Amino acid sequence: MNLAPLARWAHGLGSDVTAFALPQRCPGCEGAADPDRLLCDDCRSRIPRLTSALCARCLAAGQEPGPCVRHAGYAVFPAWLYNEHAAEVVQALKYSERPALAPALGPVMAAAVPRAWARPDLVFEVPLHAARERERGYNQAAALADALAAALAAPRWPGALVRTRATAPQARLGGAARRRNLAGAFAAVHPERLDGRRILLVDDVLTTGATLEACLEVLAKAGAIAAGVTLTWSQ
Repeated sequence: MNLAPLARWAHGLGSDVTAFALPQRCPGCEGAADPDRLLCDDCRSRIPRLTSALCARCLAAGQEPGPCVRHAGYAVFPAWLYNEHAAEVVQALKYSERPALAPALGPVMAAAVPRAWARPDLVFEVPLHAARERERGYNQAAALADALAAALAAPRWPGALVRTRATAPQARLGGAARRRNLAGAFAAVHPERLDGRRILLVDDVLTTGATLEACLEVLAKAGAIAAGVTLTWSQ
C-alpha cells in the first residue's frame, strides 16, 4: 500500500493548522511574512534581478554564457541571481513540500521574459522522471510553469516532454558529468506538433545549463523555436 499520498495530506493539514495558529515568519529575517510568499518584501527585494539572457549551451560547455549569438534556441531568462534569500525559496519549493509558493513566483519569472517572448505559443516544464515525481509528490518545475503561463496568459502543455530514463541527481555532478548524465534522457511526446511553435521551457534553477541544454536540443530537433525561463541562476 502506497502511504505517500496520505503522508503528504497529513503534512499539508499540519501546515495549514500551523499557519492558522502561528504567525508566519520570514526565514531571512524572522519578520512577519505572507506564507504564500515565504519571504518578507524586504528580504525578497534583496535578491538580485537579472535582465539579460544566458546561453545554456555555452554554460554547459564551461564558456562565458552571455551574450551569445552563436546558439539560437538555447537562450535562458533567469529571474533571480541565486543568493541566500533565493535559496530559502528554492529549498522550500523543491524539498519542503511547498508548491503553493509557485503562483506568487509567476510574475517574478514573467518580468524576466523579454517583450519578444511575452506571447509564447506554449509553456512547457522540464520533466522529472516518473519515479522521482511519485516520490516527491509533484514537479516543482511544473508548478512554476503553471504560474508563468498564468502570468503571461499563455497556453500550457503539461507533460509535453518526458524523461526517458532515470538519471543520477545532478547536484552531485560537475558540468561535464551532468551533460553525459543527461544525454538522451529527454524526449518530446508529440514532436510532430512542435514544428514552428514558440515555446518557453521552465525550470527552477539554472546551474551548469546541462538540463536546459538537453531539453532545448529536443525541442530544436522537433523544429520548435524555444527558450528557457528559470527562477534563479546559481553561478
